[in-house]
Amino acid sequence: MTTSSFPHLNESAPDFKALTTHGERSLADYKGKWLILFSHPADFTPVCTTEFIGFAKAANTFKGMNCELLGLSIDSVFSHLAWTQNIKEKFGVEIPFPIIEDIKMEVAGAYGMVHPGAADTQAVRATFFIDPNGVLRAMVYYPMSNGRSIDEFIRLLQAMQTSDANKVATPEGWTPGCDVIVPPPKTPDAIAKRQAEGLKMVDWYFTTKTL
Repeated sequence: MTTSSFPHLNESAPDFKALTTHGERSLADYKGKWLILFSHPADFTPVCTTEFIGFAKAANTFKGMNCELLGLSIDSVFSHLAWTQNIKEKFGVEIPFPIIEDIKMEVAGAYGMVHPGAADTQAVRATFFIDPNGVLRAMVYYPMSNGRSIDEFIRLLQAMQTSDANKVATPEGWTPGCDVIVPPPKTPDAIAKRQAEGLKMVDWYFTTKTL
C-alpha cells in the first residue's frame, strides 16, 4: 500500500518527472505558467469521462489565462490513449492535454491523491493549482462519486490571479467585475488613513473597492 503525504499550501509543489500521453513531463516544464494538476480514479469510467470532456472544452480558456492542464491516474499510457481515442470517437471531443501514467503511484503519493478508505489502486478526484513559481496555491478534493465543476476552477484561478496582481482578497462567489476586499489595516494610524481614502468602508476591518 502506498502511503500518501499531503503537500502544503504556499510551499513549493512536490517535484515530479513522469511519462505522459505527450511524452515525458516534469514540474519544471511549467515554470512561468500556472498548472492545474488533477487526478481521476480510473480510465473508462463515466464520471471521469464527463470531467475530461469539461476540461477539454475549457482548455483554451485556461490557456488564455496562462494556465496548462495535466491529468493523472494510475493507468498506463496505453490505457490513457485508448480512453482518449474513445472519447473522441463517442463524444466528438479531443483531449488536448497530457495525462500522466502513474502505475507506481509515485506522483499520487507525493500529492496525497490516495486516501485511506478509498481503493488502494485509485486516486481520488484531487485538483492542485500551482503558480508560475512552482508554489502550490490551492487544493480541491472531491469524492469518487461526484464530478468536479470546471467553471469553479476557472473562477478560482481568476480570483487568485486578481489577488496576486492587485494585493487584494475576493469575497464569497466573486467573479470578475465584482468588488474586491482591501486587506484590513493593522495599526490605529492605518485605520485613520483608511477612513480618509474614500473606499467603500462598512467598518474599519471591512473595506471593498472596484478595480
